[in-house]
Amino acid sequence: MTRMMLVATGLAALAVPAWADTLRIDWLERQTVPPPVLSNLEETPEDLGLAGARLGVKDIATTGKFMGHDYVLNETRVAPEDDFLSAAKAVIADGAKVLVVKAPAPDLLALADLPEAKDLLILNAFAPDDSLRGADCRANVLHSVPSLAMRADALGQYVLAKKWTRLALVSGPNPEDKAFAEAMKASLTKFGLTLEGEKAWAFDADMRRVASEEVPLFTQDLPAHDLLLVADERGDFGRYIAYNTWSPSLLAGSEGIVPKGWSPVVEHFGAAQLQSRFIADTSRQMQAEDFAAWAAVNAIGEEVARFGGEDAPSMRANLLSDKFRLAGFLGTPLSFRDWDGQMRQPVPLVTPRAVVMLAPLEGFLHERSELDTLGTDLRESTCTAFGDKT
Repeated sequence: MTRMMLVATGLAALAVPAWADTLRIDWLERQTVPPPVLSNLEETPEDLGLAGARLGVKDIATTGKFMGHDYVLNETRVAPEDDFLSAAKAVIADGAKVLVVKAPAPDLLALADLPEAKDLLILNAFAPDDSLRGADCRANVLHSVPSLAMRADALGQYVLAKKWTRLALVSGPNPEDKAFAEAMKASLTKFGLTLEGEKAWAFDADMRRVASEEVPLFTQDLPAHDLLLVADERGDFGRYIAYNTWSPSLLAGSEGIVPKGWSPVVEHFGAAQLQSRFIADTSRQMQAEDFAAWAAVNAIGEEVARFGGEDAPSMRANLLSDKFRLAGFLGTPLSFRDWDGQMRQPVPLVTPRAVVMLAPLEGFLHERSELDTLGTDLRESTCTAFGDKT
């Protein structure tokens, strides 16, 4: 377990929160051993997510210096062999009140269910599981990372708009592959689309050598389709499907056109400036995980600047209010859904070199916010921890 501290200082105060002008934000991360993949061309940055939180603290300090607010980022990174809950309890005992968490769903839920965490504000910047916004939602957890359903609905809107009605699916063997595949299938149903065929990826051979031989045979018996959906969330095999299918196929999902919370190719609405600052700090490009952490930290800073929440419960209430908005470089201000804690945000549909479209697409309307056409809406929500919102 390692800890670092980053301090940003401020000047004259406009709002005077109960934390005496210095707000401690805790970064709590469960480190994991990266799973093996077929290609090692893309290494996972050691500071993935954390770099976004660090930049976020620098950004909110810019506002804080005009308002007399200080921010402290306290970093706790739990090694794979260490006990996550023990580390979390130590952080809470040390005075943590606001946590930005990078951890898988089971660890996040275990943290949220600690008696001592009842009145904390926890921002999930990593786990996309739909269950965390549904039956397994917790009142003390808000989510700055888009859910699987939001990403799938962004793609579903695009497919519907393109009138691609003949669809096929290839899904990988990993739990995250299966979860994204289910989210895409649910979204297709939501938008009145159906799958013509589906296959499970089951190869363990080195596709770098045999893709041109194996993939055509694997895809040969798929029915005719306009678009081949791929669920490969680790970036393992999808790259070898491209240009190797039996029939020419457009790809989308985890490969080809990909719905992401953020991407290095996002440039409009001032995003290029955010990207440049991130590169200057880290010497790498900003990934979706970095943006989720950046958004979580900036949501805290915006709450402080606008409302001056006196404690974690009041900050949570302010974040969930209709008056909260966060500029997120995606064209439409970000906000939180008060029925499940999910941050509303546009979802870019991207290729490795460009933004294809930004969802929600024009024509997808909603009574509250067009952003609520992405992901689980209030009427379909199974989350009860936030109270009855009907």
